[in-house]
Amino acid sequence: MKRTVQEIAEAVGAKVEGKAQQSLSGVADPESASPSDLIYIASAKHLDRAKASRAGCVLLPLGLDLPGKTILRSDNPKLAFAAAAALLLEQHPIAVGVHPSAVISPKARLAPGVAVGAFAVIQDDVEIGAGTQIGTACVIGGGSCLGEHCRLYSRVAVYPGARLGNRVILHSGVVVGSDGFGYVRGPQGNVKFPQLGGLEIGDDVEIGANTTIDRGSLGITRIARGVKIDNLVQVGHNVEIGENTIIAAQTGISGSCRIGKNVLIGGQVGIADGCTIEDGAVLGAQAGIPTGKIIRAGQTVWGTPARPLDKFKQQYGWLTREAAKHRRHKNEE
Repeated sequence: MKRTVQEIAEAVGAKVEGKAQQSLSGVADPESASPSDLIYIASAKHLDRAKASRAGCVLLPLGLDLPGKTILRSDNPKLAFAAAAALLLEQHPIAVGVHPSAVISPKARLAPGVAVGAFAVIQDDVEIGAGTQIGTACVIGGGSCLGEHCRLYSRVAVYPGARLGNRVILHSGVVVGSDGFGYVRGPQGNVKFPQLGGLEIGDDVEIGANTTIDRGSLGITRIARGVKIDNLVQVGHNVEIGENTIIAAQTGISGSCRIGKNVLIGGQVGIADGCTIEDGAVLGAQAGIPTGKIIRAGQTVWGTPARPLDKFKQQYGWLTREAAKHRRHKNEE
């Protein structure tokens, strides 16, 4: 979608230096950019790449100059670039209209503009908001509710009764609202604990491919507004995740955990049941959080079991030095 440099500047809060009426139609990296593309440079070490680029416009931070180029000046070029990309790039439709092979219950309620792909199944009493797109072979369980302008890629499964807000994105293979992993040991073996609760996903949540989120056992699993979850993540029953938290791939979150707002969780983190992760905490990649542990607001932790980053570095350094001493002593023998 074509926009002038001035239009982009106004939309992303940047200042134009150069040809304000120049037309742009895409974004790219410096090496592949054409004269109609926007690029960004966040630090001086990449200036040479921008100088050599054919890009028509460059997003730059304060303090960097690039003679001969039209510049959009921003305090945060990367953030401005992401916002500009949303203006310039049109999303490829997941589905258009209602495919004749889709199976839609007469009891389902689809708002205007809903699109349904081939072989999708929409069961009784489902409500789907305007502009939502349902991809190929998705299954939307009975009584579930999807908001407006959601995007469900192929093979997504929404279990009965799940509730999704507006502009939710579920990538291929996502399963939301499945049974939690809850059993009670009895004399004859493991007895399944009731999994009767619900699942609520807030507005503007994005969930990566093949991620699974369980519904509550007796209560509700809640994913708040703006949460972003990577591929291959498991979220257990009765978990609550606060606004704008980010969770990287292969993380596992056990049941009944409470995760606050603006938390950053690295890849392959394991969180045992009943943990509390307070607002703004950072969990480093492969951290292990033991059952019931509380990670305080703003704290950064690493390692297994997880401990504050400074302590982890100190202990890791000590272990490294001791291992080196051991090798030296062994070689001297």
